[in-house]
Amino acid sequence: MKQEIITMFSKAKQWISTGINQALFYGKDWLNQVATYQTQLYATAHQWLANKLPAATQRYDRSPQWLKRSFFYLPWLLAFLIVLNYFNVFDRSPAIKSVQDPNVVVVNEDLRKMVTDGKAQIAPFVEELRASGRIDFNELNLSRIGANVTGRVSEILAVPGQIVKQGDVLAKITSTELTQSQLAFLKAKSASQLADQAADRARILFKEDVIALAELQKREAESSSAKAEYRAANDQLRVQGMNQINIDRLAKSGLIESINNVIATIPGEIVERKINKGQVVQPADALFTVADLSTLWAISEVPESNSYLIRKGQKASLIIPALRNQEIEGTVAHVDSIVNPQTRTVVVRMELPNKEGQIKPGMLATMLIESQPIDKLVVPVAAVIREDNHDHVYVRVDDDLYRMVPVKLGPEGRGFRPVISGLKEGQEIVIDGAYHLNTERKRQLSGG
Repeated sequence: MKQEIITMFSKAKQWISTGINQALFYGKDWLNQVATYQTQLYATAHQWLANKLPAATQRYDRSPQWLKRSFFYLPWLLAFLIVLNYFNVFDRSPAIKSVQDPNVVVVNEDLRKMVTDGKAQIAPFVEELRASGRIDFNELNLSRIGANVTGRVSEILAVPGQIVKQGDVLAKITSTELTQSQLAFLKAKSASQLADQAADRARILFKEDVIALAELQKREAESSSAKAEYRAANDQLRVQGMNQINIDRLAKSGLIESINNVIATIPGEIVERKINKGQVVQPADALFTVADLSTLWAISEVPESNSYLIRKGQKASLIIPALRNQEIEGTVAHVDSIVNPQTRTVVVRMELPNKEGQIKPGMLATMLIESQPIDKLVVPVAAVIREDNHDHVYVRVDDDLYRMVPVKLGPEGRGFRPVISGLKEGQEIVIDGAYHLNTERKRQLSGG
């Protein structure tokens, strides 16, 4: 393997040496041909000058040999100097090309008519806080109606969407618990009557000196205790859904009714029903939800960092996307006094009139809340240009010269944005038509 490498290097050396010799041979031959051609050309020129200008030719013939040879190399020297000059070798101080500032724009008369100048100034700024929210029931006009007793649903008289009045029967429940309570009521009534009669007889006997005072007091105590039990049984039936009229009827007739009525406690619309016929229900179960939808709540959760901007009674508006971004004006009705420790937000509430019924609970909404006016350095929204994910405004430099400068701005409020940095009070800026200036700047920059 080593011998093969040595052999390859030897052959390559021979090829290179042969190539160099050939190049030198042909180069020398070419130079000789050029020199021969140049010599012939000079001889022809010398003969022509001898015929036309013999005195000048004689003077040339008498000149030194070095001067004659210099005329031979003069064309090559001139050609070499031309090449050097082409590549700016002799230009030691080239002219500096003017480069256009990419942030500067020059306006003409037509563009001047499309822009309006103004000044960055301090003015009352109303910050508009945007918060996502939702539509909810007005909890003051909402009632979740449950069963008063444990029992089985025997009849359902109301369905979701139905408008009901206060006192309407929504469903009926058959309850053995109610039967036992009515039976206990009747027993307590009978016991109270017997105890009253015994106390009356004891008073008569005491007057006749038949029984002692202790016996009379015992009978009166039993009568008071029986009356208390009777009143408690009466209250128990009221708790279980019977009104006093029906209780008095039960006391007179003694007829036990095991049906308990589920009754609407407020007027409104049934928005939810959670029972079916034959279902066993408990007093803790919510069977129906009745709501008055003429007024609703808009609820939003505002970050705690912005909660200081919100006060009860502030102007606010609500945008509901489901109603084609309809905007509803109103005021802040309530601001929570505590911060939710999980979400770090504060609940804000608005009250909305809904007489036409277009707004529905559960709709998404955006709440716009206006803060109290604060004096700040502001610029109009029309003056702001968004470029490379940064805000810019055009500052007037000269009559027809404007410069685009970066600025840091706060969120918009009523068509203005507060200046955080990048501008000073009183600086002349373009307050309207900045878009046209930016278009012209890009056109001038591209050379259009």
